[in-house]
Amino acid sequence: MFRQEQSVVPDICTASRQTQGMVTIFMLTRAITALLLAACPLLAFAVPAQVTLLTIDGAIGPANADYVIRGISRATKNGSQLVIIRMDTPGGLDTAMRAIIKAILTSPVPVASYVAPGGARAASAGTYIMYASHIAAMAPGTNLGAATPVQIGGSGMEPEPEKPAPSRNSDATKKDAGDAATSSMTRKQINDAAAYIRGLAQMRGRNADWAERAVREAVSLPAEEALKLHVIDYVVADVPALVAQLDGMKVNTLGQSKLLQTGGAAIIDAQPDWRAKLLAAITNPSVALILMTIGIYGLIFEFTNPGTGVPGVIGTICLLLALYALQLLPVNYAGLALIVLGIAFMVAEAFLPSFGVIGLGGIVAFVIGALILIDTELPGYGIPVPLIVTIAVLSALLIATIVGIALKTRQRAIVSGLDDLTGSLAEVMEDMQREGWAHIRGETWRITSHAPLRRGQKVRVVARNGLVLQVVPAGNNKRGE
Repeated sequence: MFRQEQSVVPDICTASRQTQGMVTIFMLTRAITALLLAACPLLAFAVPAQVTLLTIDGAIGPANADYVIRGISRATKNGSQLVIIRMDTPGGLDTAMRAIIKAILTSPVPVASYVAPGGARAASAGTYIMYASHIAAMAPGTNLGAATPVQIGGSGMEPEPEKPAPSRNSDATKKDAGDAATSSMTRKQINDAAAYIRGLAQMRGRNADWAERAVREAVSLPAEEALKLHVIDYVVADVPALVAQLDGMKVNTLGQSKLLQTGGAAIIDAQPDWRAKLLAAITNPSVALILMTIGIYGLIFEFTNPGTGVPGVIGTICLLLALYALQLLPVNYAGLALIVLGIAFMVAEAFLPSFGVIGLGGIVAFVIGALILIDTELPGYGIPVPLIVTIAVLSALLIATIVGIALKTRQRAIVSGLDDLTGSLAEVMEDMQREGWAHIRGETWRITSHAPLRRGQKVRVVARNGLVLQVVPAGNNKRGE
């Protein structure tokens, strides 16, 4: 028995060593896991978040505003650490500009505005967007400024000329009162714009005095001088250089300080999608005018020739697109009414015996309405005069064609009905002296003639008296008595 107990001792030792090995493996596993967990933040830090690049090229309008707003929203959702708005713009609509600025000011992601490439500009509305952005940069050879607001329906915010003393003439007094009202409105718009851009400059810690001068005096600056005057933050050659320059910079967004880690960050070029391109196309004033013209013509042709369907469908689609575009643009509704009235007059000319008066009035109304349709002098938002003249000429040619067809139709001989029998040939059915019967167009008619006729003789109808036809021999073209 003693020997049996002794044989158990080595087994116990072996089990103890196995247990210690398992404990060691478990401890090593825990240590490795802890190291991996500790390394995760370091790995995340090693791969910087992406940078989203948006592009504004051309006049700032509803399409640009929608594109930038949705671009900033997507950048926030996909975890971008920075949004760069690359700009080359002559200005744009005040409503679109303020929508973009509102999106920038409320964005949790820092936004950098960058005027590029060389030769680009950020004039008017672009200057406001530059001041609103968290970071402002320009490429060499670019400029910004000229931020004076354009007066709606006027000729711009220009200094008032000196006026002579008011006379006692009532007309002169009324004119002076109108000029004073215009001047007062101009001052209100300039003061509002100056306060707006000064507030943006103070928020971002940039040169507020020069910003106000850009509004009141329409001054501009090249990139190097803008950097010296602390209007912008950087002058860099391209987007990658800007991204590298911003690495390690702290930016305050919505009251929180954020550290940019852009070194080696991927740059996602978010180009406008089909929705932005479609919106940009239909909000072009020239395209909107063409769509509206096609739409009105299509509906009028459908109403005058019901049942076809094609003009009505095309006209309805074009008109709805045009109305959607016009409600986004600064439209003069008097101009819109004149365009509709002009097209209605031009179409009415084809159906009313006005000898061209209504059609001419319609062309004049259309041209005047098109000239004043877009009530602004902002670059890129006027309707070219050649386009207006082309549409008016095409409308006039269409009217002339319709009138010509109508006149030819009136002059053409009637091709159906009883009146069409006059001039037709008939064949006499029997010998006759004054009255008898004849075949004409597969029908049998009672006929009368001043000359005796033979069976089978060809005669020509010269008149109709009720249900009796008056005929003469086919070789005789004289009308009988």
